[in-house]
Amino acid sequence: MRYFMRLSYRGAPFHGWQCQPGEITVQSAIEDALSTVMRREMKIVGAGRTDTGVNARVMVAHFDCDPPIADCGRLVRNLNALVGKDIAISEIYEVSPDSHARFDATSRTYHYYAVTGKSPFFYPLSWKAPDGLDYDAMNQAASLLLDTSDFTSFAKLHADTKTNICKVTYARWEKVGDGVWVFVITADRFLRNMVRAVVGTLVEVGRGKMSVERFREVIERRDRCAAGTSMPPQALFLWDVTY
Repeated sequence: MRYFMRLSYRGAPFHGWQCQPGEITVQSAIEDALSTVMRREMKIVGAGRTDTGVNARVMVAHFDCDPPIADCGRLVRNLNALVGKDIAISEIYEVSPDSHARFDATSRTYHYYAVTGKSPFFYPLSWKAPDGLDYDAMNQAASLLLDTSDFTSFAKLHADTKTNICKVTYARWEKVGDGVWVFVITADRFLRNMVRAVVGTLVEVGRGKMSVERFREVIERRDRCAAGTSMPPQALFLWDVTY
């Protein structure tokens, strides 16, 4: 039987989502807990791979289990008791045997949070933005992403990705509170470091150091060295995954 798991996590304590030798990752923490509860080695497959320090409001993973799970609610409670305070599993439910958490996802949405004032509540999970950023100019530049297919300029160098082609359907800075802005971007898939590189380059536009036309040229050059610096990871959230 195949099951989907919906969960969230704070990324700071982990070396990203994907299992890596000698590192504590979100995937390895969940697999260890699941293996303990099920009393055999268990593996999970996530809807994506977040980088070190990146958070997830929603992550979806699948795993196989035989015999069927008698009580999914009890399994959720048992896992939450083992995975630690930085991971929360919200739901486990049966799906068809050919369902796939990664390949069946039709879109993913990321949020990047920026705050202009000092806050004892926002600082661990946001970026302190300078005053005077031109969000209108940043949105003009962000609109160009909707007509872009090749995102090589925003892809991590020397990654093992087979293609840098993505389809972005939404990209915009939105004001969500007094001095709080969020960059929302939705696409069918994302490359390693892509969102943080996009935001870093948009911030160059907002600071007046790069024109909207120059942003277009960065996209067309397909050269990571032409784009801006990657932004800090703690302000980035995998916000939703749709199927």
